[in-house]
Amino acid sequence: MVATVKIAVLGAQGVGKSAIVRQFLYNEFSEVCVPTTARRVYLPAVVMNGHVHDLQIMDFPPITAFPVNTLQVGEWADVCCRGLRSVHAYILVYDICCFDSFEYIKTIRQQILETRVIGTSETPIIIVGNKRDLQRGRVIPRWNVSNLVKKTWKCGYIECSAKYNWHILLLFSELLKSVGCARCKHVHTTIRFQGALRRNRCTIM
Repeated sequence: MVATVKIAVLGAQGVGKSAIVRQFLYNEFSEVCVPTTARRVYLPAVVMNGHVHDLQIMDFPPITAFPVNTLQVGEWADVCCRGLRSVHAYILVYDICCFDSFEYIKTIRQQILETRVIGTSETPIIIVGNKRDLQRGRVIPRWNVSNLVKKTWKCGYIECSAKYNWHILLLFSELLKSVGCARCKHVHTTIRFQGALRRNRCTIM
């Protein structure tokens, strides 16, 4: 596994991607929705199965399109997109109660596949359906989404609730497994945030 795992979190406005990150790092949730207008970079460490792993979590504001290259006309032309093409894994978040937010991550995923130079191995993409606590307002049946994502897209799929901290640790546990951490592939994986190590390391860029 790489020394520092770089993770990009993408999604449409209001899907709760920042809430997921803050719930994971700080075990907190705010009812007030503050739009993400700039890239936020968090540098936590996690303890997984007794081993410490460094993460670089980049929470991106909604982007109009995935950068086609790393040149001045691509990734580095927009400060909000910097680092987006060089991450080790993508978390694409949608709101289970908003069809448009699913269409957004569907488009972004396709653009990632079409424009990024993957190399010898594929970069993991995990699709996350947030706001599971609002299950009654779901617009697409869970089975339909899960079947599409897992069988057709060949991506991981997890539903969670940032509000109630449901499946948040599972999400990052599965992500670490997907990037090739040999020590993380046990059946019963445990993960916790090493708060004493990197509690306040957040950079807005």
